[in-house]
Amino acid sequence: MTSKELEKLLTDLRKGDITIDEALEKLKTFPYTDLGYARIDHHREIRTGYPEIIYCAGKTVEQVAGIFKVMAAKENNVIGTRATEEMYEYVRKNIPEAVYYREARIISVQKRKPEIMEASIAVITAGTSDIPVAEEAAVTAELLGNNIVRIYDAGVAGIHRLVDKLPEIRKCAVIIVIAGMEGALASVVGGLVDKPVIAVPTSVGYGASFGGISALLAMLTSCSAGVTVVNIDNGFGAGFSASMINRMCHAR
Repeated sequence: MTSKELEKLLTDLRKGDITIDEALEKLKTFPYTDLGYARIDHHREIRTGYPEIIYCAGKTVEQVAGIFKVMAAKENNVIGTRATEEMYEYVRKNIPEAVYYREARIISVQKRKPEIMEASIAVITAGTSDIPVAEEAAVTAELLGNNIVRIYDAGVAGIHRLVDKLPEIRKCAVIIVIAGMEGALASVVGGLVDKPVIAVPTSVGYGASFGGISALLAMLTSCSAGVTVVNIDNGFGAGFSASMINRMCHAR
């Protein structure tokens, strides 16, 4: 139940459009629904402004489909990350309007169109191999109501590719930089802009990159002020955080 739904319930109760028993029946699943294998937090949107988001990896296709069914029935927008095509096919059996973003590995059900914020978020990758993580970040932010500027394959090995895009990047409110290997791109971008930079290390790279640990440590020790770092391959976390920052700017 969203804050608007709760407000409507109280209004209907005051007007006498529903009885106390009917109101109590609706409140039974507030603030969560217990499915046995998952307890779905319907209260989260009231607390944070965003509904609960499903991490699909490690769940069975039946569990993912069951969670989506309950959340969509509450008229919530539903996002599932790290989802497979098989999970999507199961979800679509109950919710035909579900959409699958293959590269981002995200399933989305939009019951309500989010308010679109004026300022954009830039998503920049060092290389083409980083695009799957970038798409997870970009699609997450888009589904939360943000315009996205995608700038892919602009790493430090050919820095002119980034410099050409600086006027476009500097118009954005938040910048997400995604890089594997030595993770240098986040520091470079952080030294060229006056906006918050969210760095995402990826597991892209040869043996000494240690599955993204080299990029993670490089980003954590960046000498550029204003660079913050999320976990390895955590495109979702970057997109969500960027959206929260952008929403604060939008609310001013």
